[in-house]
Amino acid sequence: MQTKLKAGDRVRLVSMTDDPDPIPAGTTGTVAGVYPQRGWTQVDVDWDNDRSLMLSIPPDVVERVSPPAADTQ
Repeated sequence: MQTKLKAGDRVRLVSMTDDPDPIPAGTTGTVAGVYPQRGWTQVDVDWDNDRSLMLSIPPDVVERVSPPAADTQ
């Protein structure tokens, strides 16, 4: 089961199977918005590779990742 996502979460794509030109697995991005539907969730992600493609969960799968550690120097 996927963790509930919220705007500002950093995510890494695990799989996107139902798109003819999917975002590559392993791509990271920042959640811009989460829109629950009946039985699925639409997730707007600002992908780090500058692509713009929303997720449909399920069947798309992402994992939340920690933001990079702040530079303390």
